[in-house]
Amino acid sequence: MESSFAIIAEPNRRTILSLLASSERSVGELERRLRLPQTSVSKHLRVLREAGFVEARVEAQRRRSTPGFRLSGASGRPTSMRSNAISIGWSRHPERERSDEQP
Repeated sequence: MESSFAIIAEPNRRTILSLLASSERSVGELERRLRLPQTSVSKHLRVLREAGFVEARVEAQRRRSTPGFRLSGASGRPTSMRSNAISIGWSRHPERERSDEQP
């Protein structure tokens, strides 16, 4: 398994974490914000989920059971480690500016 720093070294994963920091989002929402194909977004989410950074929640009340993703609060990693790791070099991250644009 990759280290936490290797996992979040990928710019799209940092953008996903940034988007999830403000609210839970569906794969489709992340796909639109990142302008990436669904398969790429799902791959990044799988890596982040397996590392304990995010968790999926399926809402059974929806017509189609679509998972919502959010930052994981119950992972084995201390929250401060995740926060510090995410913020490293954040101001120089061009993907962050693109992800903050309104669709």
